[in-house]
Amino acid sequence: MSSLQNYPRFTLGSALTAEQLAFFQKHGFLHFKGFADLSTVQRLLRASEQVQQQWLTDGVQKVNGVPIKYGKDVDGSPIVQRFAFANHYSPELREFLDDPRFQALFPLLEAPGGRVGINEKDGLVINHYVNVPGSEFSQMGWHTDSLRDVFYGKRIGPMLNVGFHLDGTPATNGGLRLIAGTHRQPLREMLFRKKYYKDVSYDPNEIAVETEAGDLTVHDGRMWHRVAQSPLVGEVSRRRVMYIPILAGKYQPKSENSPTPFYLRFLHLVK
Repeated sequence: MSSLQNYPRFTLGSALTAEQLAFFQKHGFLHFKGFADLSTVQRLLRASEQVQQQWLTDGVQKVNGVPIKYGKDVDGSPIVQRFAFANHYSPELREFLDDPRFQALFPLLEAPGGRVGINEKDGLVINHYVNVPGSEFSQMGWHTDSLRDVFYGKRIGPMLNVGFHLDGTPATNGGLRLIAGTHRQPLREMLFRKKYYKDVSYDPNEIAVETEAGDLTVHDGRMWHRVAQSPLVGEVSRRRVMYIPILAGKYQPKSENSPTPFYLRFLHLVK
């Protein structure tokens, strides 16, 4: 396993430090402890549950062309396991994205025009992983977030994937895995190093990102990463993460008339 396993954990203030910038430029990720307190975590969890109940009641299948992923909880009840544009359905979730500390991350894009993608990509995504029979989301195979640009014949745009962790996840319970430095890889490596989403296997170079509830992680969209399945079953396997896109370049908002991106038509295969 990578020698970076004991990587430094930082605190995010109103601006990044020289040490934080240098670490990201070399390794492609940052981990900030205690971005928000537990009361904020609980408030956001309640907000996500309210959105979930609304979508279950209304039978929402897509938001702005992005499919919603449903599955079963530990008691067999239906749950949303992948939200998209959740910020459009909750004032609490929307206000969270207004935190000025997100702007402190813009220099990591190394491009002008940095912004929080509240209306772009998939907006605020909430992933709800649980390892039980009937779950449709317990892991995610190796991928980069920049493949969508390549697929549509676009130049790869600057993008950060920012994760706010609503549950603590030790390495023994699965969770985020990164291959440090792959944000600087050649295009061929980004396309062919792994079998996108199908490959869920351990990589000797991967780093296990161990979080506590309230932590924030940031990784470059070009970086190889996966979400490992929990070896545990039931309630102890539950992990919920809010993902926020930070990007630069041409503004490309989505609306209710937006088509479903081709790559998302295979979302049901990711379990």
